[in-house]
Amino acid sequence: MTNRKEVEIGGRKLIIETGWFANQAHGAVMVQYEDTVVMVTAVASQDKIENPGFIPLMVEYREKAYASGRIPGGFFKREGRPSDKEVLSSRLIDRPVRPLCSKEFPFEIQIIASLLSSDCETNGDVLGILGASSALMISDIPFGGPIGAVRVGRIDGEFVVNPTYSELENSDMDIIIVGTENDIVMVEGETKEVSEEDMVKALQFGFEEIKKIIPFQYELRELCGKEKRPYEKAEIDEGFISKVTEASTDKLKEILLIKDKAERKKLKKELYEVLNADFAEILEDTEKNLSEYHLKSVVEDIERTQMRQRIIDENIRIDGRGLDDIRDISCKTDLLPRTHGSAVFTRGQTQALCVITLGTKSDEQKIEAVHGDFSKSFMLHYNFPPFSVGEVRFLRGPGRREVGHGYLAERAFKPVLPEEENFPYTIRLVSDILESNGSSSMATVCASSLSLMDAGVPIRDAVGGIAMGLIKERDKVSILSDILGDEDHIGDMDFKVTGTKEGITAFQMDVKCEGISFEVLREVLQQAKDGRLHILDIMNETISKPREELSQYAPKIIVFKIDKMNIGTIIGSGGKVIREIQEKTGVTISIEEDGTIFISAPDTESGKNAKDIIDGLLEEPEPGKIYKGTVKKIAQFGAFVEILPGKEGLLHISEIENRRIERVEDVLKVGDEVEVKLLRMEQQGKMVLSRKVLLK
Repeated sequence: MTNRKEVEIGGRKLIIETGWFANQAHGAVMVQYEDTVVMVTAVASQDKIENPGFIPLMVEYREKAYASGRIPGGFFKREGRPSDKEVLSSRLIDRPVRPLCSKEFPFEIQIIASLLSSDCETNGDVLGILGASSALMISDIPFGGPIGAVRVGRIDGEFVVNPTYSELENSDMDIIIVGTENDIVMVEGETKEVSEEDMVKALQFGFEEIKKIIPFQYELRELCGKEKRPYEKAEIDEGFISKVTEASTDKLKEILLIKDKAERKKLKKELYEVLNADFAEILEDTEKNLSEYHLKSVVEDIERTQMRQRIIDENIRIDGRGLDDIRDISCKTDLLPRTHGSAVFTRGQTQALCVITLGTKSDEQKIEAVHGDFSKSFMLHYNFPPFSVGEVRFLRGPGRREVGHGYLAERAFKPVLPEEENFPYTIRLVSDILESNGSSSMATVCASSLSLMDAGVPIRDAVGGIAMGLIKERDKVSILSDILGDEDHIGDMDFKVTGTKEGITAFQMDVKCEGISFEVLREVLQQAKDGRLHILDIMNETISKPREELSQYAPKIIVFKIDKMNIGTIIGSGGKVIREIQEKTGVTISIEEDGTIFISAPDTESGKNAKDIIDGLLEEPEPGKIYKGTVKKIAQFGAFVEILPGKEGLLHISEIENRRIERVEDVLKVGDEVEVKLLRMEQQGKMVLSRKVLLK
């Protein structure tokens, strides 16, 4: 039986259907908006997991090439490893769903969202979030939703809900907002240096649209929802909790006064070892059904309570700072001698090394996407090696966290990057986290800004970033600036904000509690602005504007435009001409369809030589003008001289000298450079040259 619900959002129908497909999944829905369709399934395993220590949730978002009538490129002609877009969309679905899944539900949960149809104008990520919520709602999997999601843009000062790809080109905002019927739970997006007040207005606008999406999910559950799967909630013996609390509270208070993360971690490990020994008899008693996992869980709850109470009641944080204090900051640039630009940004125990490489047009990243192919000339890659947190792990490819952090930092620079016509380079930034205790993604933004300026990239302004936290107990709220890793873990909000001194450029917010008002969000944004401006002031003391000159090791690029009709002349038959120019000068030449030519050269001189050759190919011979030509061929009656690339004229034997000569070879030979004057143009473009008119 098919069940269908629809609601109008942004003047277009949002439709959710279920019942006629994927019926062996525990929950399956089809979400349609215009001609874009995403199918989302939710399944929970039948085998229990004992004490996983985390919510065993897996979220996968995939885009089918057939969704827009395309066949994948490459040899295998099928979808391969997930693209960055698919990874980022998977994270967008995971982040608001995970906090609403029960930590005590002892089964693995998997959500798969598949883009089945695309109108190439509607992004499937928001539909994936809605589909995940709806699939969980009608399934037998416990879920604290529903949630709704919208994308918000602003065009000509007016907010737009779920703008298309085309509309976003004219928008100064691109924000995804996710919320329950009462609160916002997640925000992510980018803006063109908007104010904090405009940000709050955008969130309020989006939340009103979300409220329209929530009710019909309840209705869908009433129509076809399954009974939620029962499970036993783990209950730890109160007597055991009391004994562990008594044995660990005082020691934990001492540990939490230590500012150094590594020392704090070491002492906590030693405490666990002592407690495991003290409670060994209880933990080995099979009738009590307790384990080291339960012991650790109790200690973590005590630690969390102590940390939160200290912040709420005393306004003192783990490392002794006040609520709005920023850790000590240091910045260094021009660190690595052969790179095009480098910088290190250190904030407390968080340190990012960012290195920039300037490339040519041929270095752009070519991306094959469902909504169309495109190229990226600005890339920011984030790496998080295990030594940054004092751990040992295998080095693998970038995970979802690395891709997400890199993309957030990349978005932060879009409003300040130079236009291609002013700076025709491909830019790659690599951020290697050398030390981490706090937001390494925001350290990446700061280090990247310093590195761009160090390389001489003419960015319009410096960009800084800060991570904010929040503790909410009853009616009391404490807002934390520049949070530590432990504060993120025990807190109720993680809000990362980047921007210039003029406004916000990118942000990411995850809320873990209920009841965060828009008034509180205003306070968070204002405190974040104060912190960001403080950080920017320190960065500007190191370097406040881009360097005047690029690195001597960066390629030299010359850009100019020719008539499209002349592109064939530059390329030549089978690419012969352009290959000869590149081989002769050592440059790389790229030609766009509109006639724009990019010459990438190892030095200024070789670039100039290549441009002179191209100019010569396009130059029309001018009677009366003097040229320096090359003898290409000698005949009995004269010599053929190339005065412009590919353009030869006849220097008759009578025009070589002021005197009579018997043989051309007596004066000239092939390869000689000779100065001649173009006397006239004859029929069929033949050129008549003279050397003797230039002789004394």
